[in-house]
Amino acid sequence: MEETMKVWRNALVLLLILFVVILASYFWLVKKKEPQEKIQVKPKEEVTLPVIEEKKEEVAPVNMAESDDYIRTIAREISTHPRLATWLKTKNIIRKFTAAVDNIANGQSPRRQVDFFYPKGPFSVVKRGDRLVIDQASYRRYDPLVDVFISLDSKGCVNLFRSLKPLFQEAYRELGYPAADFEATLIRAILELLRTPIVENEIVVERGVFNYYMVDPFLEELSEAQKHLLRMGPDNVAAIQIKLREIALLLDVPEYRLPQPFYYQAKTSSK
Repeated sequence: MEETMKVWRNALVLLLILFVVILASYFWLVKKKEPQEKIQVKPKEEVTLPVIEEKKEEVAPVNMAESDDYIRTIAREISTHPRLATWLKTKNIIRKFTAAVDNIANGQSPRRQVDFFYPKGPFSVVKRGDRLVIDQASYRRYDPLVDVFISLDSKGCVNLFRSLKPLFQEAYRELGYPAADFEATLIRAILELLRTPIVENEIVVERGVFNYYMVDPFLEELSEAQKHLLRMGPDNVAAIQIKLREIALLLDVPEYRLPQPFYYQAKTSSK
């Protein structure tokens, strides 16, 4: 009996093992036949690079040789003052203007470049007791120049300058500035003149070896360009500075960079 039970137990174990093998084989075959899930590969997105446009070189509407006639024509739209047309009869306008601006920006007098509108009549002084002061008539010599300057249409001037800027750059290179921006130099010149004080009282002078000098040390130490403007008189200085301020703003100079009008009482003695 015990032997019979042992035989049945062994048979049952074999059947169980066989069942497990068959079941495992079935699931393995079914899994193998199942189609594998396709992995979709996204196509690479096309990257569009920004198109960098080459900066076009600015070209003036005329060349340097034709610029004088061009400026004379355009100037009629900027000012109708008859004296302006007379002054513009000079030759090499752009070169002279460029050199004058460079001088002013460096604190030097532009007289040599703009001698075509230098005032007639000598510098004069008058006696006030035992002192010499600049004569009011000496200031009045500059009135015609100032009248022309303030008659200019500021926006028209800036537009004309911008259209001819390549020629100004050319003239500036000729002066020995191969890479400098002339517009920056023009702004420096404007700022130099805007820093000139407006003297509210008479300016006392003394005679030197060759010319007169101002007894007020602050005024005497101004740059030559500023002293040149100062000799036009306080009314003219104020009028010119108003126009220069307009032009500077149109040249995109921030208002905070522009010096405010500086009214000054000159000393009457050097002590």
